Amino acid sequence: MNAQKGFTLIELMIVVAIIGILAAIAIPAYQNYTAKAKISAALADVSAGKTQYELLYNEKGTSGFNGTAASQVGLQDKTGNCDSVTVAAPAADGSVSSAISCTVKNVGRLGTEGSVKVRYDRTTTGNYVCKIEGVTDTSYYPSGCTA
Repeated sequence: MNAQKGFTLIELMIVVAIIGILAAIAIPAYQNYTAKAKISAALADVSAGKTQYELLYNEKGTSGFNGTAASQVGLQDKTGNCDSVTVAAPAADGSVSSAISCTVKNVGRLGTEGSVKVRYDRTTTGNYVCKIEGVTDTSYYPSGCTA
């Protein structure tokens, strides 16, 4: 009268089915989370350059900008999240589209490699506006950013 102990095949199949259902829900949610984190991290990589950009513009005007090198505003040309970081000189009125721009690398589900960009546009009043290019799903946009 030794009773065998263990799980039946039905019990094991139910557990495997539950794990499969949980994985089907969790994996896409995780991928969405990492995609949004990727674009936010790329934006954080270039946001520090806004202060130096403003100082350079206030001290030297449009003549203070030489080319598109990110180093002129204290940024690296490449970061862990950006394939390239570029800077554009402002117009005579101080406004500029893509004042500081980052081409996001390893975009995954965000879009096509090389086409996803985060940038700061400078208005004539010296305010910076966050813009996202190449991402159609606005749920990935960091707070305050627009297309």
